[in-house]
Amino acid sequence: MSGPSGLLTVSDVDTDPATPATAPPLADGALPSDLDGVPRDTPPEAGHDPLAEFHRQQPTWAPCSFNEALECASIMVPMDYRHPEAERITLAISRRKAADPARRRGILLLNPGGPGGSGLQMPKLLLDQPTAQVYDLVGFDPRGVGRSTALACEQTPLLYKPESRPTDDVFPWWVASARESEEACARAGGALRPFVNTPNTARDMDVIRAVLGEEKINYVGYSYGTYLGAVYGSLFPERLDRSVLDSSVHPDWIWREQFKRQGTAYRDNVDVWAEWAAKRNATLGLGDSREAVLDTVEQLARKLSVQPVNGYDRSSLDGAVGVGARYRPLWADLAKVLRTLRDGGSAEATRDAVRAGQLMTDVALAELRAGVFDTVTCEADWPQDTTAYLEDMRIFRERYPYGYGVMRAVPWPCTFRSFLPPERPVPLRRAGYPVGLVVQAAGDTQTQYAGGPAMAARLAHHLITVLDEGEHGMYGFGNTCVDQRVNAYLVDGMLPPTRSECPGRSRPDVPEDPVGQPPNKPTTEVVPETSVAQSVEHYLQDGRILERAF
Repeated sequence: MSGPSGLLTVSDVDTDPATPATAPPLADGALPSDLDGVPRDTPPEAGHDPLAEFHRQQPTWAPCSFNEALECASIMVPMDYRHPEAERITLAISRRKAADPARRRGILLLNPGGPGGSGLQMPKLLLDQPTAQVYDLVGFDPRGVGRSTALACEQTPLLYKPESRPTDDVFPWWVASARESEEACARAGGALRPFVNTPNTARDMDVIRAVLGEEKINYVGYSYGTYLGAVYGSLFPERLDRSVLDSSVHPDWIWREQFKRQGTAYRDNVDVWAEWAAKRNATLGLGDSREAVLDTVEQLARKLSVQPVNGYDRSSLDGAVGVGARYRPLWADLAKVLRTLRDGGSAEATRDAVRAGQLMTDVALAELRAGVFDTVTCEADWPQDTTAYLEDMRIFRERYPYGYGVMRAVPWPCTFRSFLPPERPVPLRRAGYPVGLVVQAAGDTQTQYAGGPAMAARLAHHLITVLDEGEHGMYGFGNTCVDQRVNAYLVDGMLPPTRSECPGRSRPDVPEDPVGQPPNKPTTEVVPETSVAQSVEHYLQDGRILERAF
């Protein structure tokens, strides 16, 4: 219920489980069907293609308003593929034609992930890659997103402040917020919402293929886009050629477990960073063992929980520690922020440290939600009993506070799902399309490393591991080794070894302590005469980190 201010009060909130709709099981063999991966109660008449009307579309191309180097168009697709004769929705698509038509080998369809990420500008990412010579680079806004028929959800007031170590009395607010968000989407989502899911997006991709006159697609998908690509290959194996799954989700973690593992991955990175910092105590001054460094972090967290510095509190610090430890080039910057906030200093140095910390905190907060996230992720069932989330909250606030890890374990709108999914998630398999690549960074927190080997094993793909790297999304973002191997595969069909490695970005050039160095007495500045905030900002911009919060 709403209080006078429009906000729910704690007394209005209970933690009893709702009864969200659960998708009925499909009959054996019902998914995928023999025709276009569409589960149907009865097969179509012999010789009748229910999607022929959509496949015969002739899009009208024009320069994209956001970038005249690309062409844009729109096409129609069924809202519900079980009933293609009924309502239709639009898809916005973009392309950049192959620069060398004589060498053209088809289309390369691109998806940025999310779920809910706009893909119209994705062709720009690869314009400088060899793939732009031989492929038409094709982007699209998935159903529900951007310039395609958009799925609208009413905005709801935030009922709680994001906290990294919330107390039990905050939990009812989490429950209320998740329930209210789901109710708001139910009110505004209309008839479209149940059909905004991964299988239907994959079917939309196949309509794009047909409209463009191609027998097969080639594919590069990032993050959630890896799952989308795997679903497409499972539904349409005869229509997928070369595929690259970059920063893969885990095929067995759809979806709640995937998000919980983000919190544990942040903690793994913090432990690796603390080990590194301990070996450089003479410079960094945070402690001479991993445990001592982590104790320094915890002492500062306790201090900021009582007395924030210039408004910078414990939750903000926890967010920054997760992000600073994840991205290796920020390791020394993180150390300087912690040391300045611990030891104090000039007003200017403190302001600089707080600003640097806030920049890292903002990255952690940017990763929490996007687009139609709260609809697509409801395609799989979530626990209905909120006591399971309360138990997770207690575990995560103690073990995984960094990077707002606890926020990955909270009740979700999907906990109170109000619609009946039309089908179950698609079983992933590779049967009938070529071997592809999976690219996975060892320290990625958005799609944890375990997802890469698991997806490669499930699909019998080749795996490229990016060592000692926390970034998310590798191909086209500046890793020369990854670019070379992916380009050799996409352009020439050259597979790397079944398991291979590429180096990540370098750690800061801070020397290890000499033998016998007295502890806890830093002898040099981490970043002498340099703004740590400017250093952090430079890395975030140069690495295009916020572009990759997909």
